[in-house]
Amino acid sequence: MDNSERTEIADLGEFGLIDRLTQNIQLKNAGSRKGVGDDAAVVSCENGLLTLVTTDLLLEGIHFDLTYVPLMHLGYKAAVVNISDIYAMNGTPKQITVSLGISKRFSVEDLENFYTGLETACNEYGVDIIGGDTSASLTGLAISITCLGEAAEDKIVYRNGAKEADLICVSGDLGGAYMGLQLLEREKRIFAGETGSFTPDFTGREYLLERQLKPRARRDVIERLAGNDILPTAMIDISDGLSSELLHICKQSMVGCRVYEEHIPIDYQTAVMAEEFNMNLVTAALNGGEDYELLFTVPLSMHEKVSTLKEVKIIGYITNSSLGTHLIARDGTEHRLKAQGWNSL
Repeated sequence: MDNSERTEIADLGEFGLIDRLTQNIQLKNAGSRKGVGDDAAVVSCENGLLTLVTTDLLLEGIHFDLTYVPLMHLGYKAAVVNISDIYAMNGTPKQITVSLGISKRFSVEDLENFYTGLETACNEYGVDIIGGDTSASLTGLAISITCLGEAAEDKIVYRNGAKEADLICVSGDLGGAYMGLQLLEREKRIFAGETGSFTPDFTGREYLLERQLKPRARRDVIERLAGNDILPTAMIDISDGLSSELLHICKQSMVGCRVYEEHIPIDYQTAVMAEEFNMNLVTAALNGGEDYELLFTVPLSMHEKVSTLKEVKIIGYITNSSLGTHLIARDGTEHRLKAQGWNSL
């Protein structure tokens, strides 16, 4: 490798690296409607529908730890994180392909457990497994999943459509997956120091474990929006943390935002766990990631409709870009939002 001009990947971070590698890519085919920069790529097809394509790479030791992640749950989660990207475009997931890099320590039965979880998720969301590939791996388990979906051209939602005065909405609650991860990591550390038999203590923390090990893709929210004739102006799923995702929307829509701490939805178990770990609860909700909830904006005129939607909370509003991106704390002070979510690089 030529080291005459060397920039460390960590200097750019995940999103900076993507921007750097793709900034000069030009789409050449008329059917390529949307490339890099959203939750899924968009390709034209017949009958007024657009094909959505998204892919994720999950690496052992980076994205998951098999010390505490059962292979069945890993298969389920690997499918859901891709399915969620299709819903974030207001689309319908249809098919996935699955490619695996497998080391010698895995048995056929191990992979069958992984596929059981994968098939469970696909059956739940009406998705077909249509192919993939396998290869030997020297570094543990590697998982690459591509999900295909479809959306009507007049219903698809990108990240770049937010307008000034739009309401900022989020589904479900935030921070639970991150606190579930902290709980699993704590029990792993305790287990490492045990010389005898060890039984982890998860009593009363089942919700947090489910948020981390068995997340939901929010098809129900997409269906409720459609049933109430609400078409978001911008949307994204929360994989890297609320702050990061909201900054994606603001950057691509060229707007600012105001988000109110008191309106960020947080589950009781999340709050209790954060106190136990002596962690800042709002920081966990803003930056924890892996919640896979939907963050979206709607016109102010939709306030009454969106206020009645189950498991949807209005947390702020879109402003002019000159006003910046800020969190309004409970005491009224403003804090600039920063992208401090999970970063593997």
